[in-house]
Amino acid sequence: MQQDMAGETNARFTWYGHSVIQVDTPGGKRILIDPWLGNPRSPITADQVELPDVLLVTHGHDDHMGDALQIASRARPKWPCMHEMSLWLGRRLPGGSDAVIGMNKGGTVELEGIRITMVAADHSAGDWNASAESTLYLGEPAGFVVELEDGSRFYHAGDTAVFGDMRLIAELHRPELAFLPIGGHFTMDPAAAALAVELLRVPRVVPIHYGTFPLLAGTPDGLREALQTRGQPDVEVVAPEPGETFEW
Repeated sequence: MQQDMAGETNARFTWYGHSVIQVDTPGGKRILIDPWLGNPRSPITADQVELPDVLLVTHGHDDHMGDALQIASRARPKWPCMHEMSLWLGRRLPGGSDAVIGMNKGGTVELEGIRITMVAADHSAGDWNASAESTLYLGEPAGFVVELEDGSRFYHAGDTAVFGDMRLIAELHRPELAFLPIGGHFTMDPAAAALAVELLRVPRVVPIHYGTFPLLAGTPDGLREALQTRGQPDVEVVAPEPGETFEW
């Protein structure tokens, strides 16, 4: 099923549950973000996902790194990521790390007309390393602002609490669409996400990282109510079902 959003670009976005976003750009490229296709709401598996040209992972938690190594081993996409994550990937990807681009917050890379800027996130990033009986550090968490070939810009926040410097993301990068977590417990909830929308000054928001498990209890309707309470009734909340595509 496909939804249409008002707008002048023809970018296409597909949500595969949790924080997984596939972007088909106006220039014919495919971007895949936080590819945990094993999440309970995904209608496809990692073997079925269309292979990307660009892969983005916001942080090293398994519910975001997910199937990234498997997909990258098959597709060899360009993979801009946190510096420490790039060091780890270079020792695990078949053929080495030629496609991995280590960077850090504030940095921008340009790939075939797509500009990708890494921005801050307020979260953690370690995961369990069973062989060492310790946690595995893959660098700090981050978000991404992506400018597509036609100049349109979106922001994928990854996992984060609301933080005041979201207003700097608005001032510096002016995203027009934001993918924001709303589940609560591990990230911000709908009330905090409504404040994030206010700080970001975005006219459209897509809720992510909710409903995967009962613990992630925030809902799109809860976000709509919170936006009303904050005096932002005109902000469009786009809430596709898993596997559903919308155009922008």
